Amino acid sequence: MDSPNHEDWVLMQAVAEGDEAAANRLYDRFGGLVFKSSRQVLPTTAEAEDAVQEVFVRLWKTAERYDPTRAKLVTWVMLITRRHLIDRLRRKQVRPANLSLEGDPEGRSGAPSKREGSIERDEHRQRLLSRVAELPALQQEVITRAYLQGFTLREVAEQLESPLGTVKSALSRGLARLRDRLADEQRAADG
Repeated sequence: MDSPNHEDWVLMQAVAEGDEAAANRLYDRFGGLVFKSSRQVLPTTAEAEDAVQEVFVRLWKTAERYDPTRAKLVTWVMLITRRHLIDRLRRKQVRPANLSLEGDPEGRSGAPSKREGSIERDEHRQRLLSRVAELPALQQEVITRAYLQGFTLREVAEQLESPLGTVKSALSRGLARLRDRLADEQRAADG
């Protein structure tokens, strides 16, 4: 086993044993990447931050399963991140959002009601889906299948009978276009 993979394995074994310093090193290495991925998928920074915390709990609980002969540590971390984000999106689609703990359950405090929050989320989702529909066909298909339907990029490549590299590029370009378009809309709304 080469040195970086062995060091990753040692790190994950220390995390599995509850070594706080090792967990901190793991977070320092991958926290930003997990946050960036979470923020691309989730509508708010707060949700992305929650997702990061949940992903690192998953990493801690499954650390002993890391096998450096099967994948690099970054690949394994991102696989767990992706699975978590897909699970989170599916849960949001299946059940209604929880009440905010910040507001009065009767809605007397002036905080948005549950219904208003739901309407905002639905509007955000519809805007996002309409922006996805504006993308070139391949980017649209890849994003829909990978993020909304939960397929791996390899599965998407097989379904579309396209090279994996082409699918990865389409995903990257599509997400960049979505981020740019949504950022432009946000600036226009703020300005």
